[in-house]
Amino acid sequence: MKKIYFGVLFTLVSLLTNAQEFSPWSVDLGAGIHRVGSTISAGRSASLLGQGNFGVRYMFNERFGVRLDLGYNSFSESAGAPFKSNYYRASIESVINVGNILHFDSWTEHFNILGHAGIGAASLNVTEPADNGGDFMIPLSFGLSPQFKLTERIGLFLDFSSFIHFGQNDNVDGGVNTAVRESNISFFNTSIGVNIALGRNKKLAEFSKEVTEEMVVDGEIDALKERLAKAENEINILKAKEEASPNKELIMTELDARYIRKDEADKYASVVTGSNVGFIQSLLNSGYINVYFDTNKTEIQEGSLNSVNYLKQFMIDNPTINAELIGYADETGKEETNISLSQNRAKKVFDVLVAAGIKPSRLSYFGGGEDKSVAKEARQLARKVTFKLK
Repeated sequence: MKKIYFGVLFTLVSLLTNAQEFSPWSVDLGAGIHRVGSTISAGRSASLLGQGNFGVRYMFNERFGVRLDLGYNSFSESAGAPFKSNYYRASIESVINVGNILHFDSWTEHFNILGHAGIGAASLNVTEPADNGGDFMIPLSFGLSPQFKLTERIGLFLDFSSFIHFGQNDNVDGGVNTAVRESNISFFNTSIGVNIALGRNKKLAEFSKEVTEEMVVDGEIDALKERLAKAENEINILKAKEEASPNKELIMTELDARYIRKDEADKYASVVTGSNVGFIQSLLNSGYINVYFDTNKTEIQEGSLNSVNYLKQFMIDNPTINAELIGYADETGKEETNISLSQNRAKKVFDVLVAAGIKPSRLSYFGGGEDKSVAKEARQLARKVTFKLK
């Protein structure tokens, strides 16, 4: 059973190394309305329709990323003298996942908000009433994008962006910008559009949950429960095998072979005891890791030495914890003999731990006598020493 637990830890390590399951790349396409701010001549107003944008985004993790934004606006009069102008923009923006930082995933799986801000280059080309030949300027953009997930790969967005320009000589109607050396909030864009994740994972980063310690522990416990449920079923199957062909390590050896790869226990035994102390202590106290013996013997089975070593390492890593060792025997033989045998088994584990460097003052042992909780087909599981840590 000990190796089953280490198999769970191996699964946990795999989870952590492959935790980033979203696609870092995505594209977005949007269109909508705009509203001109300060850069239009008195007595004129511009129509609302006529803007679109295209973006390519790369997310470094669930919270932060960068985006290349390409935009186009077409301005014409809605009141006053007629005019026409076109605006072209390319910007690089930083992206922050506001919903992830504020833990939106605690109450919704479909709604999120992204924030973005950036700087770039732009050109305003007035064609009517006169061609201005293009007015180059530096745009500073910032905005918020509420998101709604349709599928793991596709989401809708509603974007609200403002643009401040530096070095703008012309208004959008072709008039002279009288505040050319000042920053001007030129216009506001409101867009609706779609986000599409690219790449193998095809999962939008903004809707991916960050792997936390609590999630890791929950996954660890769920995986352990699943393995133990399978093990209980296998024990029932293996009872018949042990009766038909006696083998002192049949149950433990075959269960280990089914639920763990070779050498996993040794690979992880020295690195797991320093964390999740309460969880590991609970496992030890609940009997998930025991030391087993042959019939009428006090010598530890070779396959159980890893259990003793695991307890030793755990006590070294946690010097304030003490251990009580309780020995058991199966129900064959005289009761008085079994009490003595169970105590001698506990004493054997005690001696090994002391020889391995654990102070005797941190250990105690006694014999629990017969373990009558198992049927005769599974008596191998009764010949053991269990741990109680405190």
